[in-house]
Amino acid sequence: MSRVYLYIILMAVVTYLIRALPLTLIRKEIKSRFIKSFLYYVPYATLAAMTFPAILSATDYVISSVIGFVVALVLAFNKKSLLTVAAFSCAAAFIVELFLH
Repeated sequence: MSRVYLYIILMAVVTYLIRALPLTLIRKEIKSRFIKSFLYYVPYATLAAMTFPAILSATDYVISSVIGFVVALVLAFNKKSLLTVAAFSCAAAFIVELFLH
């Protein structure tokens, strides 16, 4: 049981260091355009990397997930609202699932 507490403490320290080191080491403004653009896109890349595998495993068939994803991409690139994108992509995946069963 004591090893569990050790693991929790170790995870807390690592998490704290990851967040605290940039604040303590980088005191002045970042002027590099490359680093600024890199840091700007990190949240989007992380979200995509976490979401995409979940999209592919959300339904019984990968093809219905892919079709729902394609519908979502098309609607999002056409600047539709989040509710519209979510509703139509779910509907597309559901309809494909109905035909595949």
